[in-house]
Amino acid sequence: MNKDDFYYLGKILKTHGNKGQVLVHFDVDDPEAYENLESVYLDLHGERIPFFIATIELKHNRKAVAAFQDFNSLEDAESLQGLEMYLPVTQLPKLSGKRFYYHEIKGYQVLDSVHGNIGVVEDILELPHQSLFQIRFGEKEILVPIVDEIIRKVDRKNKILSIEAPEGLIEIYL
Repeated sequence: MNKDDFYYLGKILKTHGNKGQVLVHFDVDDPEAYENLESVYLDLHGERIPFFIATIELKHNRKAVAAFQDFNSLEDAESLQGLEMYLPVTQLPKLSGKRFYYHEIKGYQVLDSVHGNIGVVEDILELPHQSLFQIRFGEKEILVPIVDEIIRKVDRKNKILSIEAPEGLIEIYL
């Protein structure tokens, strides 16, 4: 598996107690979907290495206390501090309706309710206050905010994203 086969799950923040437990932060929308994890991949020197979870207990604010198999002391837990956690993309919960993962939408045709086909999603720009679809239309680039009010339909079978851009937005780029 290469790095593109994984998605970022979160990070080990610090030790918790003296029995090898660690406090982790889940960088996901629904931490409850991960409360029965059997393993995660930790990034050790650029390599994704599987680590098996002995216990995991969800806390508040996307945090959990976890213990890894064969990590039984404070010293063991200290060696994990700061490591990033990953899971294979194949383990992502399936989404339906208008919900999607950023990586899955790349390459989709974009159909606007007024302008029709306005190009292909080339990338997602994750800016501090707003994520944007970066759409390639020939030699032009069109940027559209990723907000529920704009997205009308996600057709996974045909790889089509239907939107209703605010009046005047698409004209700026054409």
